[in-house]
Amino acid sequence: MKQQQRAVPVQCITAVKETMGEGDFVVLVYALASALFAALTTVLAKLGLDGVNSTLATAVRTAVVLLFSWGIVWASGDMQHIHAFSRRNWIFLVLSGLATGFSWICYFKALQMGKVGQVVAIDKFSIVLTVGLAALFAGEALTAKTLAGAILIAAGTLVMVL
Repeated sequence: MKQQQRAVPVQCITAVKETMGEGDFVVLVYALASALFAALTTVLAKLGLDGVNSTLATAVRTAVVLLFSWGIVWASGDMQHIHAFSRRNWIFLVLSGLATGFSWICYFKALQMGKVGQVVAIDKFSIVLTVGLAALFAGEALTAKTLAGAILIAAGTLVMVL
């Protein structure tokens, strides 16, 4: 019976993998892992912000991310590819880094002052904003399914915040 119970999740994963294709399944695994780590990040950050300056806490967190990221780059040998970055790559990565910094500083301050559920709901409203910005600037299509999802996310954000 236990083996049959364990087989059900494996069968589900196999079915999803076959439906999506290998590449899309790998993307799904990374996206789900990202969601899990983002959830952990929020709860751990809230616990770590008690009684400290939120901007200083953001700097500490950023230093950890920086060391961790560069450690992975060095360990994987990917540093040799940095010369392949174009000027355009550099410009957009620097702008993205600045946006990340502003986002994290605002997020940590809101998290320190507010309730986790409300802050994270508003923060994840960025999905709706991202879809719109990607359509405007990256040429991504706005399908009916995407618009419906964005509307549901916006509605869900309102429900969680109000």
